Amino acid sequence: MPELEQALTEIAAEMAERTDRGEVATYIPQLGKINPKKFGIAAVTNDGRVLMAGDADEPFSIQSISKVFTLTLALGNVGDALWQRVGREPSGNPFNSIVQLEHENGIPRNPFINAGAIVISDILLAGHQPREAIGEILRFIQFLADDETIIIDREVAASERATGFRNLALANYMKSFGNLNHAPDLALGVYFHHCAIAMSCRQLALAGRFLTNGGKNPATGHSVVSAERARRIGA
Repeated sequence: MPELEQALTEIAAEMAERTDRGEVATYIPQLGKINPKKFGIAAVTNDGRVLMAGDADEPFSIQSISKVFTLTLALGNVGDALWQRVGREPSGNPFNSIVQLEHENGIPRNPFINAGAIVISDILLAGHQPREAIGEILRFIQFLADDETIIIDREVAASERATGFRNLALANYMKSFGNLNHAPDLALGVYFHHCAIAMSCRQLALAGRFLTNGGKNPATGHSVVSAERARRIGA
């Protein structure tokens, strides 16, 4: 697939020359230390080819990307009952907004804003200690990527916990509506740690390939989710 490989190389070369890179997140101090000049891109084909360019093998904390994997895992645990606690609608507000929760009785709009991901973390806590739930998430992602070297960046997790006041407010607010079954600090502990999972672009591309292949891992044929659920997650 030379055209795709060339396209990735050209994109990485163009990004290396650009100066308008935006800014790194500073509301989490540890993220503010990241070099904004880094850029990586990777693509994995269903026949197993891995194409990369730039800093595609350099790990970084995946932050909200992790919400795709925790949603997948939670749906496997509780099925469509999950949608009684989290909506499936877009939100026009900031990802950490508390405004909509007040109008919608503590039900987050979707699982990809912070409030929704905290509820998903609460679901994954059922029957587990926080350490066990965090371990389950990490092992699931390692399984999807077929890579046991994937780890949690403990410094990022600690930095998120130390400054996560808005997320604490979201969790407490949802708890007041009965939409958290565990103590807010326990759900947040799981949330902060899965956001701090460190992966490279290559590892992420491998971990997400089931979503482009009808819910199956194309390398093994193993069904991760049904085709219908893969479409729902992708939507």
